[in-house]
Amino acid sequence: MKTPQFWQRDSNSLLPQLLTPAAWLYGAVSRFHRSLQKGESVSVPVICIGNVVAGGAGKTPTAVAIARFLLAEGKRPHFLTRGYGGSISEPTRVVLDVHTYQDVGDEPLILAETAPTWVAKDRAAGARAAAEAGADVIIMDDGFQNPSLVKDLSLLVLDAEYGVGNGRLLPAGPLRENLAAGLARADAVILVGNEVSNVLKIQLNNFKPVFASKLAPKPSSEVIGGEKVVAFAGIGRPEKFFASLREVGCELIKCFSYADHHIYNKDEIMTMVEQSSNENAVLVTTRKDYVRLPVEAKMMVTVFDVDMIFEKPDALQPLLLSVQKEG
Repeated sequence: MKTPQFWQRDSNSLLPQLLTPAAWLYGAVSRFHRSLQKGESVSVPVICIGNVVAGGAGKTPTAVAIARFLLAEGKRPHFLTRGYGGSISEPTRVVLDVHTYQDVGDEPLILAETAPTWVAKDRAAGARAAAEAGADVIIMDDGFQNPSLVKDLSLLVLDAEYGVGNGRLLPAGPLRENLAAGLARADAVILVGNEVSNVLKIQLNNFKPVFASKLAPKPSSEVIGGEKVVAFAGIGRPEKFFASLREVGCELIKCFSYADHHIYNKDEIMTMVEQSSNENAVLVTTRKDYVRLPVEAKMMVTVFDVDMIFEKPDALQPLLLSVQKEG
């Protein structure tokens, strides 16, 4: 679904108030579900990269950055993810050029470019498969609210500017759970972005550690700075992507926003291609959207790639390396 505008902040809109009973029910059911299920522990450490806000916080770039650090330290990290939108349910290792987004979802295809990646609806079964295949640490992309697998280190990713939106639970707001409850289970917070909302400053005031980070364009993406651009994105918050393009100096002629994980049809693609051609502009999208495009469309689209950059990586590294399996 597309992120509703009223999720961003409380306003005079009646929708959040009307949806409050549904939000109470959602919260109660979620807490009850977590209380019933006892997590399974696997033989290797599990690092969970999660959030409390639905969509767009920066979990996947964070997971990739952490995997690269662990690889540089001689570790053998494997990613574990649900594979949202994919048809495969049994624990499966992603094979690039074999699996498609229809099989495993879009994010696993991005993760698999960095380290071995497993999709599994049953996270514990997926973790066991990864360990048996040689992983000495598992990086769980999402699953912070999933109680089926014991986490040895939980990192909560928060968008610094967006914070917790209007502070309400789904569907009245963007929260999967109350931030205080999430912080109680988190070992650290990854704060993404430079401008921190006042609400978030207050809520994180007594929480440590907090690691500041930002999404920065890769050198290969900076070359489109100064170009006229037609941009499109089907992610949690497309406006973040459009803002990043402006920051590198792109002149945005037209922006097309779609729901998260949107599957593009031929008419939508041709409309955007024709718009960019008529304006003599570059057609640009995110890596996550790119992997969902048909092969013929990929040849007409430029990808704007980003990396997660930590303000003080030396402070985060000891925490990651300290994770050991108890028992």
